[in-house]
Amino acid sequence: MNPIILRVLTGLAVLAASSPAFAAAPAAASSSTRPNIVLLLADDMGYGDVQALNPDSRIPTPNLNRLAAEGMAFTDAHTPSAVCTPTRYGLLTGRYCWRSRLKSGVLDGYSPPLIETERPTIASFLKSQGYATGIVGKWHLGLGWQKTPSGQFNFLLPVTHGPNQLGFDFSFIIPASLDFPPYVFIRNGQVTADHLVPQPAQPFPGFLRRGERGADLVMESCLDDLLIQATTFVREQARQKDRPFFLYFPLTAPHKPVLPHPRFHGQSGLGPYGDFVVQVDWTVGEVLQAIEEAGIADNTLVIYTSDNGSYMYRRDVHPDHVEDPGVQAYRPEHHRANGPWRGTKADIWEAGHRVPFFVRWPGRVAPATRCPATICLTDIFATLAEVIGAPLPDNAAPDSYSFLSWLEGRPPAKRRPPVIHHSGGGMYAIRDGQWKLVLGNGSGGRERPRGKAFAKPYPLFDLTVDTGEQQDLAERYPNVATTLEKEALEVIEHEGRR
Repeated sequence: MNPIILRVLTGLAVLAASSPAFAAAPAAASSSTRPNIVLLLADDMGYGDVQALNPDSRIPTPNLNRLAAEGMAFTDAHTPSAVCTPTRYGLLTGRYCWRSRLKSGVLDGYSPPLIETERPTIASFLKSQGYATGIVGKWHLGLGWQKTPSGQFNFLLPVTHGPNQLGFDFSFIIPASLDFPPYVFIRNGQVTADHLVPQPAQPFPGFLRRGERGADLVMESCLDDLLIQATTFVREQARQKDRPFFLYFPLTAPHKPVLPHPRFHGQSGLGPYGDFVVQVDWTVGEVLQAIEEAGIADNTLVIYTSDNGSYMYRRDVHPDHVEDPGVQAYRPEHHRANGPWRGTKADIWEAGHRVPFFVRWPGRVAPATRCPATICLTDIFATLAEVIGAPLPDNAAPDSYSFLSWLEGRPPAKRRPPVIHHSGGGMYAIRDGQWKLVLGNGSGGRERPRGKAFAKPYPLFDLTVDTGEQQDLAERYPNVATTLEKEALEVIEHEGRR
């Protein structure tokens, strides 16, 4: 028997036997009027990694191409941050992460929880509307690890704050990125491993930090193991005909460690990174197949996107980019992982936060359509609320604006306010229409700033003609620059909707 099929069948049996969350069912929402929702979030996949967005890409992405062909591709979609933890906070809460205690950088696997206990999330909101809610994959938002009397982490005790405390009925996660210890699976708050073993550090491309690893977590098999849990959740929930479900599936790839499963080695012809993108695409295809085999494709809304841009890039994108030598050694030649955009992951430049974004919803979203509207991943919360016809709670999603009208092929009744971008180093930018103003000097991420990073003058770019963000137009259009700076400060200094 095919080993992947065998693992899926094994996962079905294990999950059915060990997941009391599947039995819990608050008041049901009718699945005939409210769609199932599957949200897939890649880890560090660039705009140019997908052939549907980058015809020059030699990496085969047939399943993502299919999503674009069967639904809508947003060509101006952005993450709220150019690194992962703050993007995940913004996605789940509909609130920019720089409003929280995390002003720059990311958490690690041992960090305390970032999402406030009382903060509504997409999961808690949909659960209140009768949805079954599940997460499978990378969390990276901090966990309530318990400790021994001597202050050591006790991985035998359940976490006190995690997905299950924030609206998810079922959770099967890893704590952070797959290069951060502890390397463990956590099912409904409990580490699954019988024992932990030492994990030595490894260099790029299989980059790992030294730490503890669960004996049941094998790096090259991690994405497959998560896939089993995700497709099992889909199949189990599809049997509940009177209750829709929400699955959030944050993938672990193509983020480092760049360790695609051996069966994908050589499939891209572009080295480990390209092969990992191929595996991500295949994983998406397996989820789509599970939806179809369960007979729910016509009533399932599928969203695919990424948490930030790729860490890979072509050296000819910008000459003064500072690069990790390990990344340089393994970067795929003749492939622009971030498409035509300047920079890389962590940067305030477009490559840091402009990402693939595809939506498939049969009967509601026209196939093979493209939308040029500027949207942000914080907007998913408000969009899903409008999709199911439920008002947002007063304290929910302050930075979220529905793009449902765009999905349905009609202009919105109200124009979305400007989007605020945020770099890994804490630099802001504002995007409004054709214009982008960077409130700092340099990339705010991996490039060396010229002078003081947050000092004026602030550069202004017209992205309709300058995808490389090379031509500063602030002196030519001072009124535009002044207006954008004022608008940015208004958003930054005031919580939420206006």
